[in-house]
Amino acid sequence: MNNTTIYDVAREAGVSMATVSRVVNGNPNVKPATRKKVLEAIERLGYRPNAVARGLASKKTTTVGVIIPDISSIFFAELARGIEDIATMYKYNIILCNSDQNQDKEIHLINTLLEKQVDGIVFMGGHITEEHVEQFKRSPVPVVLAATLDTNKEIPSVNIDYKQAVYDAITHLVEKGHTRIGMLSGTLDDPVNGYQKFLGYREALEEAGISFEEELIAIGDYTYDSGIDAMQTFLELDEKPTAIFAATDEMALGVIHGAQDKGYSIPNDFDIIGFDNTRLATMVRPTLTTVVQPMYDIGAVSMRLLTKLMNKEEVTDQIVVLPHRIEFRQSTKS
Repeated sequence: MNNTTIYDVAREAGVSMATVSRVVNGNPNVKPATRKKVLEAIERLGYRPNAVARGLASKKTTTVGVIIPDISSIFFAELARGIEDIATMYKYNIILCNSDQNQDKEIHLINTLLEKQVDGIVFMGGHITEEHVEQFKRSPVPVVLAATLDTNKEIPSVNIDYKQAVYDAITHLVEKGHTRIGMLSGTLDDPVNGYQKFLGYREALEEAGISFEEELIAIGDYTYDSGIDAMQTFLELDEKPTAIFAATDEMALGVIHGAQDKGYSIPNDFDIIGFDNTRLATMVRPTLTTVVQPMYDIGAVSMRLLTKLMNKEEVTDQIVVLPHRIEFRQSTKS
């Protein structure tokens, strides 16, 4: 480990520590010849500025904590990419943490990141509890929620309108003549993939004058296997649905393959719509019609909002709702 200090660099270059600090921090008020001398000393000694020490002086570490439920998920990976690109643009480093959507672990990670003196946190999770909100409110640094709903809208966030997005998808199916539409939902405890999407489904049916039937709702856990299981349940009904909406693309793939395994054809026998527009949507055959949630944009806008809050820039709206659309592919009849 290199223990070279700013004092060693100053002595080597024959300048003050303040001058070395100005060079390291990119301050333009240093003569070119002096800057060259300092940079050469830094190179000779192998000096690496201590981010924590600089943070103590400036009260900033230029580090942001990102808490993500599942690093292996295509959905969250795309979000993280948007965050990373904007963080790099604004010269912030990222500490990425995997929470497994476990509340105790989420609270622990928030406290760990604060101990590491991050300048801000981007949080992605499932159910935002009162304990979460209290933690965020007590945080000495700004917190932004990405693709995560705080139903009271107390914490800055970036999302799409999940209820409206599903309402649009179900309304499209109704307009195509479907009256028995199945829904594969996440747990209704989950405000994003569960409850808000369920509300959109139910409202679209009500407005179309179609009665809500509990047997047409299946609860999944966002996995491919839960999609296969749900399709098996739908196929066992006396009166099968003619269209199915799945709350995530991965579950929608399970639905498609669950039908195909039993000899059914998509979209001849069932119209299928997913949600998220991950890469999976174009990998399956037939390709998947899906609600486009702009994951990269949500990540990028979340990070930009956080930079504004960290630098105390003016923010006109801390609750950002991005547009959605439906990408029509082969899993629905044209």
